[in-house]
Amino acid sequence: MNYQETLEYLYSRLPVYQHVGGSAYKEGLDNSLALDKYFGHPHKKYKTVHVGGTNGKGSTSHLLAAILQQAGHKVGLYTSPHLVDFRERIRVNGNKISEQYVVDFVANHKSHYEPIHPSFFELTMMMAFCYFAEQEVDIAIIEVGLGGRLDSTNIITPELSVITNISLDHTQFLGDTIEKIAYEKAGIIKPHIPVVIGEAEGEVRKIFESKAESVDAPIIFAEDENLIYAADKLDNGSWLFQTNAYPNLKGELGGLPQIKNAATVLCAIDALRKRGIHTTMQSVYTGFSLVTEITGLMGRWQIIKQANPKIICDTGHNVGGIKYVSEQLLSEKYDRLHIVIGMVNDKDISHVLALLPKEAIYYFTRATISRALDENELADKGSAFDLQGNTFHTVKSAIEAALTNANPDDLIFIGGSNFVVAEALECF
Repeated sequence: MNYQETLEYLYSRLPVYQHVGGSAYKEGLDNSLALDKYFGHPHKKYKTVHVGGTNGKGSTSHLLAAILQQAGHKVGLYTSPHLVDFRERIRVNGNKISEQYVVDFVANHKSHYEPIHPSFFELTMMMAFCYFAEQEVDIAIIEVGLGGRLDSTNIITPELSVITNISLDHTQFLGDTIEKIAYEKAGIIKPHIPVVIGEAEGEVRKIFESKAESVDAPIIFAEDENLIYAADKLDNGSWLFQTNAYPNLKGELGGLPQIKNAATVLCAIDALRKRGIHTTMQSVYTGFSLVTEITGLMGRWQIIKQANPKIICDTGHNVGGIKYVSEQLLSEKYDRLHIVIGMVNDKDISHVLALLPKEAIYYFTRATISRALDENELADKGSAFDLQGNTFHTVKSAIEAALTNANPDDLIFIGGSNFVVAEALECF
């Protein structure tokens, strides 16, 4: 098989959560442990950092990878889902895994892993672990796929665990309350391994404290550290953070969530330094200011076009993510707001739509995956919250309509789903 045929095999033969949803979700670690045994426990050949949470774990993972790379470490980065290219999931020092490695991995080991019946995520995770071992990375940043306690990635013993925040998402698997979800996310807290918590209040905080105490894991709440005492938004959408340790720290990633993500990352870097993992002041400055160039990160309050009209996309897709998107849109300057939106059918649609601005022209659409919510159904649900607009069967046609209708001083926002953003990026 060539590379394209290999991808088609992975997507067609293995259950892919991004495409089909819950039927691809395999709870438990049995498959991961079986694969890990066959491949010789590759993740034990390098240090790891485990990053979980509901929102912000992608930005946090990429920032950590960028800083560690700039400090001279050879860094593996495993994240999901990808936006445009499958190989975005697996990187070493910002470079995507080679097409040939993907082809050879699938072909050489098929007879061994097929009897295990792994999911797409389980196999691609093991591909990443093996690739990092072959590339002899010093440290790998491993992003949790879904949840934590029973997520495939939870077979690793990291140098540090990071949990960004908790919001309602994937409730059909993780529970229908914040507390139940927090319990699942807390599952990545390991015995004697420090954990950094980005954001937690009330019962959620107590759940994390209880879990950490039960396994004698040092716990640090980034909010308690007061690392960032000022954050100013710059004209290009990036941030200028003021901290005692890093004055005038420029954060390239835009969007309100990046303030808390930045505090989480600074706290994590300090925790890693205490574990003997070296960073420098300059590596922090460079990592924050050039994270997209260093790691290839896309889709986080990404300005696709600066003006005439301005176009922004963001992958926020649950209540926690959309809350920040809506707040950020309020701070933007424009004559009219155009929103191209599509969602998948297993999200908390109504609560998300309730957060979106009513004073906007909507272009309801759908990504080309089976999980995508029909654009007409989305429009009907949107009308219940006074969100008015037209429907479009493809993301491309929705964007074309928005561009046709928009004046130079308008703003076009594209989001609601990772898959809508992915197809939008391909359009541009």
